[in-house]
Amino acid sequence: MDIDEALTWATGRRNGVLITLRRDGRAQSSDVAFAVIDGRIDVSVTDDRAKTRNIARDNRVVFHLTDPPSWSYVSIDALAELSPVAEAPDDSTVEELIALYRAVAGEHDDWDEFRRAMVAEKRRVIRLRPQSVTGQIH
Repeated sequence: MDIDEALTWATGRRNGVLITLRRDGRAQSSDVAFAVIDGRIDVSVTDDRAKTRNIARDNRVVFHLTDPPSWSYVSIDALAELSPVAEAPDDSTVEELIALYRAVAGEHDDWDEFRRAMVAEKRRVIRLRPQSVTGQIH
């Protein structure tokens, strides 16, 4: 399976498991919502989460998606990149978070409120750049 095939399959999904590395080398998994945007996988996170700290220390991750009824899955080895923390309602990180929200959930009822929340929550985007993939799609 190649990366393009895996990303095409992933595009129809919204939830996956992000696996990062703890300081001691053990894996940590987190259920996340995501979107495939421009050939990468984007995830919204807050700055104070363990997965964010893990990525800042070691950007090697695995992103795992599964479809149990069809016995299909993909595990994508990726390098993660963290956006800056949202600091102002009109900064580039908030704009990126809006694009991600739209890709995952559609339109928001109140974009001004959303913008303020992204700053208050110290949100940022994890951009996963796939390097290789394993799995099977049925």
